[in-house]
Amino acid sequence: MRVQRSAVVVSGDGTGVAGHAGSRLLVDLADRLGLTASLGVRPASRRARRSAHDPGWVLRDVAVMLADGGDCLSDLAVLRDQPEVFGPVASHATAWRTLEAVAADEFGVDAVRAARAAARRRAWALAGGPPLVDGLVCVDIDATFVTAHSDKDGAAGTYKGGFGFYPLLAYLDHGDGTGEPLGGVLRPGNAGSNTVLDHDDVLTLVQDQLPVDPHEVPVLVRADSAGASHGFLDALRAQGMLFSVGFGIDVRIRDAVAALPAVAWAPAVTSHGGLRAGAAVAELHGLDLAGYGWPSGTRVIVRREPLHPGAQPSLLDADGNRITCFVTDQPATDLAMLDLRHRGHARVEDRIRTAKDTGLRNLPFADFQRNAVWVELVLVAQDLLAFTQMLCLDGALAVAEPKTLRYRLLHVAARVARHARRRIIRLQASWPWTRQLLAAFRRVHAIPAIC
Repeated sequence: MRVQRSAVVVSGDGTGVAGHAGSRLLVDLADRLGLTASLGVRPASRRARRSAHDPGWVLRDVAVMLADGGDCLSDLAVLRDQPEVFGPVASHATAWRTLEAVAADEFGVDAVRAARAAARRRAWALAGGPPLVDGLVCVDIDATFVTAHSDKDGAAGTYKGGFGFYPLLAYLDHGDGTGEPLGGVLRPGNAGSNTVLDHDDVLTLVQDQLPVDPHEVPVLVRADSAGASHGFLDALRAQGMLFSVGFGIDVRIRDAVAALPAVAWAPAVTSHGGLRAGAAVAELHGLDLAGYGWPSGTRVIVRREPLHPGAQPSLLDADGNRITCFVTDQPATDLAMLDLRHRGHARVEDRIRTAKDTGLRNLPFADFQRNAVWVELVLVAQDLLAFTQMLCLDGALAVAEPKTLRYRLLHVAARVARHARRRIIRLQASWPWTRQLLAAFRRVHAIPAIC
């Protein structure tokens, strides 16, 4: 039997209805963590503001707009058109002038980064400590291409034939499919993949964001083969951080793999702890890495796995197996665990993908420094989403991607009422996630305000 939808009558006389009401959660969390106030602290060199809007409010609202799914300044209208939920929100022109002031200030981006670091310290304190993976603070560094659809300052051709930018980003891995950004450097599209200075710059940003001492809480920095440079690994060693970095396969590595006895191989494991069919890991000895300038204690861990269907073999593959390897200075003896931990670096691809879904896909300005500020605000937006999941959500929502959070929580509609000089946001009782959203608001409002 075919069921037909009933006819509806549409009228335009509704009052007090607002959309995106759940995004008010991000506004309140930014305020409670002190992020809004810190963003409003102007360096001495920044000119006095002429707008009635506090710079911290403007930057916070831009970050909330990005977390909500916007990708350009004009999308602030989503918040501005609903003052009963979000209060007074700056105009497009005022927001542009605020970002311009930050970009023009020598210390503007540094001030935003300092505000993020202060909010992270408070969030981690409320959460009971840093997110750990196997007892480690795991940091992943990777680069990504951002296409420019017009001629912009700093945009250049990429080695993949595109045109745009090549930012280098660092994320903290929570181990559960989520993570939070620690730093990012905007670079031209023709920037090198394994440039030591760029990796050192990102490492400095990571150090400033991490409220832990690597000598007290072990910090593991993971990267693909772009991070396999003497300078970068020496910098990690100098800071007391461990490394797990992809390593290129050459004839020397291939011959060493071919010479390994069968007993040297240990079965590789999946992320769920089961054996991965046909895959094995081993450690290569006798390569004298220290003699080639690598830090003392550097180990080479190699992995072999049958070629996937359709994969093209290369000259460096052995006996029908794809060979990959990485270098690490971790002292653990469980090779399968070291391999599994290194493969966790792949999760950074999800963090970068969600960053592009949170405003990084298209840098909106013609000026390079303004786009650098935009990248920093994208990281603020990702911070807000990560802190919300860490402090306010449970179950599936605590590990959900931004698109899911937007549909279930942030974009929910509500009715705004007034009673006893208070505004009341009334969520729809029948919405499946109303209970979780209410609980999240209660948790945010239970955070002591910073005086």
